[in-house]
Amino acid sequence: MTAPAAPTAVLLFNLGGPDDLASVEPFLVNLFSDREIIELPLGAALQPVMARLIAKLRGPSVRRNYERIGGGSPQLRITRAQAAALETRLNTGACNGGAFRVFVAMRYTRPSCEDALRAIAAAGIRRIVTLTLFPHYSKATTGSSMREFLRLLDTPEWRVRGFDVTHIDRYAADPRYLNAMAESVTAAWQNIPTDLRKDTVLLFSAHGLPQKFIDAGDPYVDETEATRLGILERLPFSAREVLAYQSRTGPVKWIGPGTEEMLVDLAHQGVRNVLVVPLSFVSDHIETLYEVDMLFAEAARKAGITGYWRTDAMNTSPRFVAALAGLVEDHVGRREAGGCGGRCGCCENETIAVTAVAGAAV
Repeated sequence: MTAPAAPTAVLLFNLGGPDDLASVEPFLVNLFSDREIIELPLGAALQPVMARLIAKLRGPSVRRNYERIGGGSPQLRITRAQAAALETRLNTGACNGGAFRVFVAMRYTRPSCEDALRAIAAAGIRRIVTLTLFPHYSKATTGSSMREFLRLLDTPEWRVRGFDVTHIDRYAADPRYLNAMAESVTAAWQNIPTDLRKDTVLLFSAHGLPQKFIDAGDPYVDETEATRLGILERLPFSAREVLAYQSRTGPVKWIGPGTEEMLVDLAHQGVRNVLVVPLSFVSDHIETLYEVDMLFAEAARKAGITGYWRTDAMNTSPRFVAALAGLVEDHVGRREAGGCGGRCGCCENETIAVTAVAGAAV
């Protein structure tokens, strides 16, 4: 009998969120200390000091928001459930006869990239495929997680391990992901009373990003647009649709229009029914449970919109989990077949972008 193939670790990258109200300020400090997201004034050396000050000032209002959704973020719980479902799916007729283990690395909360590496090492696994839970690439999300991960791999403690690492860093136009999203939109549409559907507007709401990121070449807006168009192509119905951006904060210029402003504008145009389709998010957290379900819903009602719905997040949707499994299986299969790993240019048109092995600059 041949020996079983060595297991592969699949490492899910996600943002993270405070598990309870006491964790809100530490979470904000970590978030605002990351210059990949926000370049605070006075330079990199003083950014941690500024981050602590901002966290102290904003802490009370942010805690109130988390209190309204149950006292903390459900993101870790949901991400762990996604990891468990993905591991089960991958090991049902496991690709190439090998076993998979799925781990979680949050960018601003625990478990961190370092926590994940320790768990992977303890399991005796050498090969790692990172899989982002941000479908659209941005240096502020997947880029930040990947840089932190590669920084750790380049430290003496982890360099000697000789991990074999490749990356799945986006899937904005992957047909399986788009099918999962279209399924969610269609299910929500069918929950709208039939006589109201013809007057209902689809409001796609993506996470905001500072305009300077886009001006510097960040592909986030283009990839968000690819997802929006891909969903529309798969819907079994037609409707007016618009795109806006949420979660914008700080004094810098952000991409727009803003979601709340778009809702008010639609109301002024006479629109009375809206189905919000959150983009950029594959699990429920503060941006869906508070911003969309509470803050924007209230703004819509005040503006005169009487019918307000949103699509379910992917969470552990079987079709979404199957899409993630397909991404991993394709990635591993292509590499086993001798793929170039994205270095020679022959794969540049593929949905999945593969970044070469650990220690390389991002």
